[in-house]
Amino acid sequence: MSDAELTVRVDGPVATVVIHNPARRNAMTPAMWRQLPVLLDGLEADPAVRVLVLTGAAGTFCAGADLGDLDELLAAGDGSIAVAAEERLTAFGRPTVAAIEGACVGGGCQLAVACDLRLAAADARFGVPPARLGLVYPAPTTRRLAALVGPSAAKHLLFSSELVDAERALRIGLVDEVLPAGELAGRVAALTATIAERSRLTVAAAKEIIDGRADADRLAWWHAQVRDSGEAREGVAAINERRPPRFGWTPPTTH
Repeated sequence: MSDAELTVRVDGPVATVVIHNPARRNAMTPAMWRQLPVLLDGLEADPAVRVLVLTGAAGTFCAGADLGDLDELLAAGDGSIAVAAEERLTAFGRPTVAAIEGACVGGGCQLAVACDLRLAAADARFGVPPARLGLVYPAPTTRRLAALVGPSAAKHLLFSSELVDAERALRIGLVDEVLPAGELAGRVAALTATIAERSRLTVAAAKEIIDGRADADRLAWWHAQVRDSGEAREGVAAINERRPPRFGWTPPTTH
């Protein structure tokens, strides 16, 4: 393993991407930003993968982006490799869960917000530091943060660059659950196992609709999938027969 890279492991239906850069508290280097969309493409092409977990190595989620090449960052604006990676993570076709310990700052917070769900250990700390650096936070990232926590909380984070603890993050909606020390991994495993057992059709459609990516034609397509797949009949039969459902729908390669 190199000092700075993203690693992937797949355990049954759950894929885990680990941010690994111990010398910089798991800061994302340019190579790592470019690596993420490639990894996501490969995982999305694997029909066995039903849920994705994003986490950091050695008790730290991600302390931000490596700002070594400031000129490149300034020239890129909203077209940066970080924004491209964030957008690819947001568009990933399976549910995504950020498992957060320690620092979740800057680019790390950007990645966490791009996930569908965020579970945090009690020691997690969150911050959005552009105002300390004289940078303009990317517009897609700013809008995504504001949609998640609301305009006022987003302004507080962006205007002050203050770190907030896990309990405050929970109150403002930045995270979904806060777990005591040592319990995060177990809760993430339980939640992802539950999601993996649910109807892939329901989960995929819900993600598209909530994210605003399903127009009228797409909604009609989803309802046709329900009618044609037998998924709902299987779900009802499983309840009536008091057994686990045997859902069989898989995402088509084209539609």
